[in-house]
Amino acid sequence: MQDPRIDRLAEVLVGHSCRLESGEKVLIESFDLPDENLVCRLVQKAAERGAIPVVSRKSNAVLRTLYRHGSREGLSLLGELERARMERMDAYIGIRGAANSSEMSDVPGEQLDLYQEWWWKPVHIEVRVPQTKWVVLRYPTPSMAQSARMSTDAFEDFFFEVCTADYAQMAKNQEPLRERMLATDQVRLVGPGTDLTFSIKEIPVIACAGGRNIPDGEVFTAPVRDSANGTVAYNAPSLYQGTVFDGIRFEFENGRIVKAECGGETDRLNEILDSDEGARYLGEWSLGCNNRVKQPMLDTLFDEKIGGSFHLTPGNAYETADNGNRSRVHWDLVCIQTPEYGGGEVWFDGELVRKDGRFLPEDLQPLNEGL
Repeated sequence: MQDPRIDRLAEVLVGHSCRLESGEKVLIESFDLPDENLVCRLVQKAAERGAIPVVSRKSNAVLRTLYRHGSREGLSLLGELERARMERMDAYIGIRGAANSSEMSDVPGEQLDLYQEWWWKPVHIEVRVPQTKWVVLRYPTPSMAQSARMSTDAFEDFFFEVCTADYAQMAKNQEPLRERMLATDQVRLVGPGTDLTFSIKEIPVIACAGGRNIPDGEVFTAPVRDSANGTVAYNAPSLYQGTVFDGIRFEFENGRIVKAECGGETDRLNEILDSDEGARYLGEWSLGCNNRVKQPMLDTLFDEKIGGSFHLTPGNAYETADNGNRSRVHWDLVCIQTPEYGGGEVWFDGELVRKDGRFLPEDLQPLNEGL
């Protein structure tokens, strides 16, 4: 029996996120899905619109072996082939499942760097992100339910409720925040272990309501590249390249991360930040405002949307909100500022606009619903 929740999610992805039109080519790429129902529905709905679906199915176990044993020549060949395919696409839908979220934890850092430089960057950073209509999402698995500390059935209900939100209303609620950020020069973030200032003057601001990530709910921009000064302490753990990082702390001078610490993973943290020059500068800053997502679950697509959070991202800037920083790294790191996580403040040009996760100005009150 077809699950109506999957049918609704497929319609959101095809109709709202990618806005597929007749004749457009869409790459549907899946990773370790427990079943293929969503892929099948996406193919059907794309075809009903006159679009041309192309399907790629991948295994994380196979990818792990490729990453561990791949040479520069081999990984660059794979990157060239996938880049050529991506260049022919008008849209991209990426769906990731995972039986084991730590599948890549024993891939050596230098091998992951080869993958990032010769495969990921040419395909996704240089082509998919700037040149296609794209959306990425996770698929509910027992592994994700465990990370969220929920039963599998309860997590599935949560997943489909969050992922099929009223994105039109979300976009309406976000617009006043987008306008305020466009008018802002100096931002100050304050909280436990955090006192950081930077400028967002004349950087575009993007309100995200289901157009790129599912689930969605953030408004992002980028700090002026050399403007960040002070410290930031992140309180949400992050799973990156198979390793869990918890308690990351950065010190900035004139935009550059000059000191980076993280419990038992400080060496690996600095190894990632030394991947290239741009990895020690910021490429994104965003305010999370999806109040249905309340706690971290080691999944960036969910964690970065947590209501009352912000994420501050070392690495590559998106061309839609560009500060000129370029890197093969783009690492969304999350700090939650609700009272349960220690509170905190967000200031725009000397005005306190959010305290302990709640927006204060009258025109931003709809963003507090559900907190």
